Amino acid sequence: MADTHRITFEPVDIEMEVGEDEKILDAAFRQGIHLMHGCREGQCSACKSYVLEGEIQMERYSTFACNDAEVADGYVLLCKAHAFSDCTIELLNFDEDELLGGVPIRTVTTRIAAIEAVTRDIVSLRLKPAEPFEFKPGQYADLTIPGTDEHRSFSMATTQSTPDELEFLIKKYPGGRFSGLLDDGLSVGDELALTGPYGSFTLKDGHVLPVVCIGGGAGMAPILSLLRHLNEIGSTRPVRFYYGARTAADLFYLDAIRQLGANLNGFEFVACLSESMAGADGIEVEAGNVTEVVERREPELHRSEVYLCGPPPMVDAALTLLEASNVPKDQVFYDKFTSPAAG
Repeated sequence: MADTHRITFEPVDIEMEVGEDEKILDAAFRQGIHLMHGCREGQCSACKSYVLEGEIQMERYSTFACNDAEVADGYVLLCKAHAFSDCTIELLNFDEDELLGGVPIRTVTTRIAAIEAVTRDIVSLRLKPAEPFEFKPGQYADLTIPGTDEHRSFSMATTQSTPDELEFLIKKYPGGRFSGLLDDGLSVGDELALTGPYGSFTLKDGHVLPVVCIGGGAGMAPILSLLRHLNEIGSTRPVRFYYGARTAADLFYLDAIRQLGANLNGFEFVACLSESMAGADGIEVEAGNVTEVVERREPELHRSEVYLCGPPPMVDAALTLLEASNVPKDQVFYDKFTSPAAG
């Protein structure tokens, strides 16, 4: 049995135990401590922290998330870190409300209720959980690839208002281990194990700033969840949603977005088409990449909370724009799909 060590987190004064054979982030989840995290694959830096005392070693990670100089200085990614002594770790990013008040992570059995293509490369997967699965709008879960110990992470598009159904919007990638099964391998009625919820891409109680959502591809899912939640609680916050796609054929769920927007304050939906404007009748469309359109139309981004979800290049470009627009980091929330292997 692996040795266990005590981890002390500063400046929040929280302690926990971790086995040498488990990652520090996983140990925190197991004990009901919800540390900041994103991809959980060592690629996004959301869980980056600083080791004040103790011995920690990391599994393979991306140097874009934590470069060699940072590692030499004592920075670690908690999703890839193992402790080999008692440690004191300084959290660089944390939400005090979430730390000990997040939704417990658990595994539930689900059955497939529907598999439906919504564009040429995005599929709606609807699951019926065998027991209630609690999550916050904007969060994601792991779906286990049948017959393996591997999983893939996908955001929920629904909210708790439909407890008997969870919807995921999944982009199909060539050779994708999970997404490939959506064409051949998974059928209505099949069982899937689901673990979660994960992620901090959630609306914060009591906030009043306008909401700007920037999405692309399957990043539509968590944004739909946020919009549905805002609608359900009767929010009065102004909401603007910019969705990037190549052509009008890549747009979907437009009727659902219109219906949600009809009950939201000052709602605007803008489809940002990078390749062709043809066939985009009846909706507000602008030419260009989504970040280019946002830059043109949002001169006061720093007065908004910004929610991003989509492919890494889109999210990276948006983060660069937000930094140049002086948007405070505590007003920016994002999920980033880490690689095509995520499919």
